[in-house]
Amino acid sequence: MARHLITSALPYINGIKHLGNMVGSMLPADVYSRYLRQRGHDVLYICATDEHGTPAELAAKEQGLPVDVFCAQAHDAQKAVYDGFALAFDHFGRSSSAENVEITQHFARKLHENGFIEERAIRQVYSPADGRFLPDRYVEGTCPHCGYDKARGDQCENCTRVLDPTDLIEPRSAISGSTDLEVRETKHLFLLQSKLQNEVAEWVTRHDGVWPHLASSIAHKWLTEGLHDRAITRDLDWGVPVPADTWPELAAEGKVFYVWFDAPIEYLGSTKEWADQDPENRDWKSWWYDVDIEVRYTQFMAKDNVPFHTVMFPATELGIREPWKKVDFVKAFNWLTYYGGKFSTSQKRGVFTDQALEILPADYWRYFLIANAPESDDASFTWEHFTATVNKDLADTLGNFVNRVLSFSKKRFGEEVPAGGEPGEAETKLGEQITELLAEYESHMESLQFRKAASALRALWSAGNSYLEEKAPWLEIKTDKDAAALTLRTAMNLIHLYAVVSEPFIPTTSKAMREAFSLPDDTATWVTPEEARSLTAVPVGTPFIVPPVLFAKLTDDDLELYKERFGGE
Repeated sequence: MARHLITSALPYINGIKHLGNMVGSMLPADVYSRYLRQRGHDVLYICATDEHGTPAELAAKEQGLPVDVFCAQAHDAQKAVYDGFALAFDHFGRSSSAENVEITQHFARKLHENGFIEERAIRQVYSPADGRFLPDRYVEGTCPHCGYDKARGDQCENCTRVLDPTDLIEPRSAISGSTDLEVRETKHLFLLQSKLQNEVAEWVTRHDGVWPHLASSIAHKWLTEGLHDRAITRDLDWGVPVPADTWPELAAEGKVFYVWFDAPIEYLGSTKEWADQDPENRDWKSWWYDVDIEVRYTQFMAKDNVPFHTVMFPATELGIREPWKKVDFVKAFNWLTYYGGKFSTSQKRGVFTDQALEILPADYWRYFLIANAPESDDASFTWEHFTATVNKDLADTLGNFVNRVLSFSKKRFGEEVPAGGEPGEAETKLGEQITELLAEYESHMESLQFRKAASALRALWSAGNSYLEEKAPWLEIKTDKDAAALTLRTAMNLIHLYAVVSEPFIPTTSKAMREAFSLPDDTATWVTPEEARSLTAVPVGTPFIVPPVLFAKLTDDDLELYKERFGGE
């Protein structure tokens, strides 16, 4: 079987992420990873918190914590939420790790050796009161375009206009509040992306027709506009230090690498963290170095991250002149909005992942988000849509099928799978239908079409309900007990099949469905076409239990409560 390396965009350390962040990277990566593992592939799913940059320092300052302490606590808080969502990372690391420092500095040295990094003097805001140069986000002031008085030196959050610190009216230090600012000359390292333009363009073009249109179009747009040389160092206290053996003057000044230089390298760093936990049995370079034939690398991200992963980081990898693995497939997502507007961490607009888990178990959210993933266009989260999806698909279609089959069988035949007669025309027809739908589901999962995969999974669940309505065991039992037993036995095998194939979407519920049957040798990871046709995985006489209600229906009162708490249209 193939080896699959999977990464999702690194969640930034500052704050708990919202549902849009979840569906735009980590959740679909988890669904795909789970599916591939079930199909027998060797899978490594890597992610990490992105911990460097100005916002981390400012957030730590606001909380009165050293930045390293703040990041450690925030990492643990985020990891707890992702555990709650049942994200099955092979490793969830930290970009502040020693491994990332080591690899980032190695990449920088190689780029320098190959002539792709140079030192340049630039003019930058300096605060005498703070005794330091101020990166863009450390300068605040009034936006010259809209008058917003808390605009940052890189962008106004109110009107979204891109700014330079010198554009701000009455600029002040975000550290001390001092308005005594100067513009002084300082030196920084620049990655000469302009020299790598043609190589990057050739590499991107090779993926035309392979990557989704969204990813390819964004990459080509950036290339058409031209790759500009980019500063890759900053004046911060927190970050990967510039190595003193290569740039002693800048190292002495305390320069660190820009977060967008070291963050993508953390995919490698996190893999090394994983390997360093068990060095005798894990080789991180076997996933990353000179492995183009052996490893298929898939990245998951929202569209704002696409330029960095399809243009900027590939430029870094190409410039190193070493055979590091480059991405094979970029699964890019559009935005998930909240009632048509942006989720906002700073403005606390929308549902955040920790709040979601306070309201309902993870599987409600996992299914809804993937079934409505913003693949071809932006998608809007509304409580009305969420409630309707939960009630129709999860409660009525899947949950009700499982409950009524097991409850009715227990009431009429006891707590073991009944025997009944031999399968007939209805069962043959059902087996063929399930086989076709399963193949459709597999096809969409293989091509990473998540909404279509969810639709096929929903059709699998609906097929069971249609079979049950057609056979009507509650009527059969009045005239032909064996026929009713056959119907229920077949339906129980469908429940087991659903437990297996639904696991990527709703892992906790799938586990509960599987554990409803006492099958000591139940090691099935997937369902073959033959098994789908025969529906005999659960033998006659197998003890079973009726699990608690899998999915509770949401009421109008629930809907109003959610809208009151989080806002609606």
